[in-house]
Amino acid sequence: MASKLFSTIFNNKRNFTKTNLEIFTRAYRAVKPVARNNLYSRISPLGDPDVSLTPVLDQWVLEGQKISELELQRIIRQLRSRKRFKHALQVSEWMSGQGLAFSVRDHAVQLDLIGKVRGLESAETYFNSLNDEDKVDKLYGALLNCYVREGLVDESLSLMQKMKEMGSFGSALNYNGIMCLYTNTGQHEKIPDVLLDMKENGVSPDNFSYRICINSYGARSELSSMENVLQEMESQSHISMDWGTYSTVANYYIIAGLKEKAIIYLKKCEDIVSKSKDALGYNHLISHYASLGNKDEMMKFWGLQKIKCKKQLNRDYITMLGSLVKIGELEEAEKMLAEWESSCYCYDFRVPNIILLGYSQKGMIEKADAVLKEIVKKGKTPTPNSWSIIAVGYADKNNMEKAFECMKEALAVHEENKFWRPKPSLVSSILDWLGDNRDEEVEAFVSSLTIKVQKRNMYHALTEAHIRSGQEVDGLLESMKADDIDEDK
Repeated sequence: MASKLFSTIFNNKRNFTKTNLEIFTRAYRAVKPVARNNLYSRISPLGDPDVSLTPVLDQWVLEGQKISELELQRIIRQLRSRKRFKHALQVSEWMSGQGLAFSVRDHAVQLDLIGKVRGLESAETYFNSLNDEDKVDKLYGALLNCYVREGLVDESLSLMQKMKEMGSFGSALNYNGIMCLYTNTGQHEKIPDVLLDMKENGVSPDNFSYRICINSYGARSELSSMENVLQEMESQSHISMDWGTYSTVANYYIIAGLKEKAIIYLKKCEDIVSKSKDALGYNHLISHYASLGNKDEMMKFWGLQKIKCKKQLNRDYITMLGSLVKIGELEEAEKMLAEWESSCYCYDFRVPNIILLGYSQKGMIEKADAVLKEIVKKGKTPTPNSWSIIAVGYADKNNMEKAFECMKEALAVHEENKFWRPKPSLVSSILDWLGDNRDEEVEAFVSSLTIKVQKRNMYHALTEAHIRSGQEVDGLLESMKADDIDEDK
């Protein structure tokens, strides 16, 4: 029986390769219905990437509704902006298969989406399948972006050289891609040379170009060089300074412990943000002042955000709650959670998870547990991440009975976040505890673990439980041998 049980569990073919941080993971839930009757209003609520949009598009046509290239391009842009790349690709491929006009730009967008959704090999196959006349600068640029995203330095530089020889590399976007490549591969020292090459070839750096270079100096703690690039950027007539650049500079001064210098650039950041309705700008200011331990400034910008911006999104509450937790204002954070709960129409557990983690990290796991159970009493179903935070907190305090109970709760709501994976160290600790204290529950717990974790620990826990209870272990030993696991380790 045990042998069959392990065969079922460990040969599960579901893909759980995505690893999400516990507090930044959400389950898909229904959103408020949209009254407008247009194509995007039908597509927008279908947030689950596993739900195909093709039937929605086909139904729209069957109803005799009009559809245009411009509308589909707009929908693709909206989906991409919301990181719904799989859906954006479905719309793009549906569009190209309907005999509608498909421009070079549309091909470039589809190539980029293929790279994001299906990987580099599929993107290269798509590129090679295109006619030579379609392979213009935008297509090469999209392929370059795929190489950059994969961190492939040699391939990126080789393609850059080919594009230069073709005379099609001369855009800030392509140079920015190479600088991003060096950023992502930790080669910050090479970025200033790319900016110099850019200027020598008559390509004007844009805001992003300068910001990448500023970041490269900040990452190496070369703060005087960072300021020099910033001053050059400020002197360019074609550049309109943005709050993001000043936020980046301020952040490096905060890291360096230079509070006065940080505040200078936070004030410049504030001057730009205060003239806009950009909630992200306010979020950055709130987060920076939290790092400086300045609650008054945090609350000031939260109040201004409420005045300037029409509504506060979940991400805004996540920023504010995280900032309050950072400065130790957990009671204030609970009040803000109640404020969010009174206004939200989609219960996103990333928001309360901030507080659960805050209490847990301070060793107040009983309080975190009470907060979660109060949410459950209101009829909300937590994600497994929420219960896992509590389980880890109890395990850290050696209360393995409570940790075990919370882990069972997490496994029971696994469908709320299919990509969640329990921490192997937590599972191992629970198995050890069960083996010493509750032999009869080991097998039931293992059978609930439909996600692969360390096989060795689970085999050994089951073996010990079987030996204690006088059961045969031959089947287990055969399974261990098949999985190349040493029974003596």
